[in-house]
Amino acid sequence: MNKIIIVITAVLMGLSISACAQNNKKTNTEMKTLVAYFSATGTTAAVAKDLAEVTGATLYEIKPEVRYTAADLDWKDKASRSSVEMQDHNSRPAIVKDLEDADSYDRIYIGFPVWWYTAPTIINTFIEAYGFKGKTVIFFATSGGSSIDKANADFRKQYPEINWIAGKTLNSVSKADIKAWAEGLK
Repeated sequence: MNKIIIVITAVLMGLSISACAQNNKKTNTEMKTLVAYFSATGTTAAVAKDLAEVTGATLYEIKPEVRYTAADLDWKDKASRSSVEMQDHNSRPAIVKDLEDADSYDRIYIGFPVWWYTAPTIINTFIEAYGFKGKTVIFFATSGGSSIDKANADFRKQYPEINWIAGKTLNSVSKADIKAWAEGLK
């Protein structure tokens, strides 16, 4: 009889511990969310603002210490700033590091325009400045015709300590489409 009581007690304690552990997991609505973006021309900024609004996230602009000019962005000029940065995989353009309490965010969306089929190297600067180890990071991008697939693969490989969820190119999408995409993420 005592053995049965001990077994039943052990089973009930195990179930209680399991239930408590499940209650400690945060749901998407309980997670503190950041929408960080780099936007050279304003296109990505508009999408980021909509994403922050529909997710209830904090909006943060990734600002280069030296703003990009139209000449800097001329991808046809091999000597332009953006061309030179993208040719050097070790390039880390300096950013204004003013994001407070970066460690407090559970989920981080990072937006950018696609440059040379991937993310601009300033995104590496941002990730390396704040780390995000163990955090959930999701890319979103705008592009004239390229997908975000290479950036998703590149960064998953470069920063394996981050929990990556495959991102999406969000060109000419409505706020409702952005909300549906964000709600559909795991």
